[in-house]
Amino acid sequence: MVRIRLQRLGRRNRPYYRICAIEQRARREGPVLENLGTYDPVNPDKAKQVNINDERMKHWLGLGAQPTDTVRDMLARKGLVDVKLWEADREHDRKRLEARLAKAAAEGEKKEAKKA
Repeated sequence: MVRIRLQRLGRRNRPYYRICAIEQRARREGPVLENLGTYDPVNPDKAKQVNINDERMKHWLGLGAQPTDTVRDMLARKGLVDVKLWEADREHDRKRLEARLAKAAAEGEKKEAKKA
């Protein structure tokens, strides 16, 4: 499966990322199928932080490539991904996290009750 994810470049304390299509099992710095854009989080101009080749990104998404959560956030801001689907995925993840936290809190209360 092909993933669209970030590949870190730059020096220490000065990150710079390439947005690339890469095989899912490949390591972060592994062989890239195609570079699709860049992300410079340190750039003070928000408009210039993300640079994406829209045409090639649509091509890879059309072929079934799955973006990571971070890349999906960037694509949603650019309007390349359906925001409603993105929000539904986020809501599902949020509910699952809340259930996990509630379960952990209940187990913590049980342990405290046994100590007392």
